[in-house]
Amino acid sequence: MTGTPSSVTPRPGTPRSGGPLLLGVRHHGPGSARAVGAALEAARPRAVLIEGPPEGDALLPLAADEQMRPPVALLAHAVDDPGRAAFWPLAGFSPEWVAIRWALAHDVPVRFIDLPAAHSLAMAEKEEERHGEEGPAPVPVDPIGVLAETAGYDDPERWWEDVVEHRAHDGRPGDPLAAFAALGEAMTALREVYGDGGHPRDAVREAYMRIQLRTARKEFDDDVAVVCGAWHVPALGARTTLAADRALLKGLPKVKAELTWVPWTHQRLARHSGYGAGIDSPGWYAHLFASPDRPVERWMTRVAGLLRDEDRFVSSAHVIEAVRLAGTLAAMRGRPLAGLSEATDAVRAVMCEGSDEPLALVRDRLIVGSTLGEVPDTAPAVPLQRDLTRVQRTLRLKPEASERDIELDLRKDTDAARSRLLHRLRILGVGWGEPTEGRGSTGTFRESWRLRWEPELYVRVAEAGIWGTTVLSAATARAESDALSATALADVTALAERCLLAGLPDALPVVMRMLADRAALDTDVGHLADALPSLARALRYGDVRSTDTAALGEVAAGLAERICVGLPPACTGLDDEGAAALRRQVDGVHTAVGLLAGAVPANADGLRERWRAVLHKLAARDPVAGVIRGRAARLLLDDGHLEQDDAARLMGLALSPGTPPAEAAAWIEGFVGGAAGGGMLLVHDERLLALVDAWLSGVAADTFTDVLPLLRRTFSAYESGVRRTLGELVRRGPAAGGGTGAGAVPGGTTAPGFGPVLDGPRADAVLPVLRLLLGLDGEAATTENDAQPLGATG
Repeated sequence: MTGTPSSVTPRPGTPRSGGPLLLGVRHHGPGSARAVGAALEAARPRAVLIEGPPEGDALLPLAADEQMRPPVALLAHAVDDPGRAAFWPLAGFSPEWVAIRWALAHDVPVRFIDLPAAHSLAMAEKEEERHGEEGPAPVPVDPIGVLAETAGYDDPERWWEDVVEHRAHDGRPGDPLAAFAALGEAMTALREVYGDGGHPRDAVREAYMRIQLRTARKEFDDDVAVVCGAWHVPALGARTTLAADRALLKGLPKVKAELTWVPWTHQRLARHSGYGAGIDSPGWYAHLFASPDRPVERWMTRVAGLLRDEDRFVSSAHVIEAVRLAGTLAAMRGRPLAGLSEATDAVRAVMCEGSDEPLALVRDRLIVGSTLGEVPDTAPAVPLQRDLTRVQRTLRLKPEASERDIELDLRKDTDAARSRLLHRLRILGVGWGEPTEGRGSTGTFRESWRLRWEPELYVRVAEAGIWGTTVLSAATARAESDALSATALADVTALAERCLLAGLPDALPVVMRMLADRAALDTDVGHLADALPSLARALRYGDVRSTDTAALGEVAAGLAERICVGLPPACTGLDDEGAAALRRQVDGVHTAVGLLAGAVPANADGLRERWRAVLHKLAARDPVAGVIRGRAARLLLDDGHLEQDDAARLMGLALSPGTPPAEAAAWIEGFVGGAAGGGMLLVHDERLLALVDAWLSGVAADTFTDVLPLLRRTFSAYESGVRRTLGELVRRGPAAGGGTGAGAVPGGTTAPGFGPVLDGPRADAVLPVLRLLLGLDGEAATTENDAQPLGATG
């Protein structure tokens, strides 16, 4: 038989007396799924063969487990390179899943017959290399799209719904094999025209499937059913020899592969992966499969329920009218039944009042859906995945396909453990969660995360399995490796911070040793300035988590000392880009020094004094870039170490006629730009505003365009209300009066709304309200009698 063709050529939809039953399907098609179930029930084959990797045969019995809930996927990955992976997704409405469940329920042998994953993974890598050299591969033929276009449809999904999903038999029992026969004939015609249709690997796959089919036919006396993509049906029915098929398989590349079941999501079903039949509306297809009768009525009921949950008024009358409108639209468009497009148009018109905003919610929640499947605990998994699953259950942190935000209070043991888990996974490259800005408190005891579990993360976990068998051990090993391979000081300091956040005490000695080595060798002040903020944050986080950070504090203090010595010389001779970068570094160091002063009390006063002296030197030193001089002056003013009169003097010098306009504009950008409250500073101190106004009015016309971009960048960062107030103040100009206080402007006048000096009693009057707002009600009674007057403290 090796050199002769098959004695019986199978035909699409042929019953077992005429050879194997070839059931060509559309992957993830609910109509195909129902038809497969009916065909198998009618033919009752002795074996079922399914398009899929044969290494997964041992996993098929798990499909009958009560814990297995689709959508799920077969995950195959190379043992020596887990990043090389492929998925074969299956939904509850997938024909393959229906066939697997039918076979297991009827105790019928079921097997996968596609090319083994060991070959397909290796071939995919070779194809990627070839495409990288030859350019992108040609776009393959979409057989459903070709058939739809031939039938006069501009939408393949609508054509498929009309001819498959909405098939009706006028109340009479239909032939369960007729649809497969018709689809097989159509695909035969397409293959005659398009050949492999831009799928060069199909010839190899189909040769392997024919070999498996021959074996099964011999074992089960031709009483077998094959469930595969309709595109492959003509090739499986072709008359070929075993020798020719084996020749196609000779010399195929191969890797060692492992397979398992993993949960899948409806969002991922909407993308082209695995079987390649990405669908735009998996939630709608799941609804069609689960609702064989009155699908439109049931759909409108679900949509109404969703919109009501979002506090939109939707009554039963809306549902009835939407059903009627969908039916009317289907009749006008010549469709046998209302499909998704008619249902969507009806929902928009009746329930959403013509708005697409609530319709987007319907699409996300229902048309696509956020269903995440489940797999049994007995499914094979790498040890790291098993430990992660155990920790997730312990911490009650369930993976979900939909995006959700969580707030963690690090003073609670469970939340602190959740934080450590998420940070450890980030070190391992498993991006389940991303830190976000919190909606409430921004203190160090709280963290905000945005979580979303994607099926690809199972591959990332498998890749991370090389580092250890538990999340803790793997994250520790990965952190140590990253520390040893890091070349930049900032990378090591950032890693130290991540280790403290993740609670990796065993990795810290290695990280600290590399940190000390890099810090000792790095003489670039910019590198030191980039590294210090991470260390300061790490000290703060370590304090929150009760971690011993004494060694880290010593390194941080040493870096701060070296920065104080080397920063002034580094701020001279800079171009605009370098000055802007160093200005950001000055901001970071200033914040870090404040954190270090609290984390290392022994050096607090000395460190503050040295940094304050550096800022005074930068603010008054002419060779220093203007943006840095202005920034240093602003930082000193905000901290109360620069009097307002001195700030006005420095501004006057910076904006004097002898200063080039571009340099003066840079000083303004450093002083009032970028920082929170820069605009309000000008609003409440009209002396400074008057200086800026006077300087700007005196800029020559030929140089004004040169400084305009700097000024626009500075003032555009202010809120609209601040810009409007500044405009009104400039338009009004200084008012008559006198004084030297906060509201005084040059010339001895006082701006409207400002007194000549601080009014202490009026300032003290706000203390009871402040205490009430801060929740200090119990202390409110002592405010008037015991509290020191605000006016007395300045």
